[in-house]
Amino acid sequence: MAKANLIVLYVKDPLASVTFYRALLAQEPSVTYQTFSSFELPGGFTLGLWAEHTVAPEPAASGSRSELAFMVEDESAVRARYEDWKGKGLPIAQELTEMDFGPTFVALDPDGHRLRVCLYDS
Repeated sequence: MAKANLIVLYVKDPLASVTFYRALLAQEPSVTYQTFSSFELPGGFTLGLWAEHTVAPEPAASGSRSELAFMVEDESAVRARYEDWKGKGLPIAQELTEMDFGPTFVALDPDGHRLRVCLYDS
């Protein structure tokens, strides 16, 4: 059986994206090529960064239609991540707010990909 464990984001500038995610995740990429790099994530997932001009077949559309969510253990961790990312200068698309599922916020990466922080579903 195939294991769905790779999340791929199409990026304009792979070097800028690697620099961004290296700082955000506080780790080095596990794979680095000229047009593709990846980072191992906790839980067995891998985040891939693919130069959009080399993606085949070419994507039919672009835009912010999905999110990469970082789930944390409690409300204080959501707030701490918010302060950390805001302090690092990440653009904030949704300020820290209370929703049905608890406190959350959305930041953006260099390509405008949405990065949500929220609580684990307990």
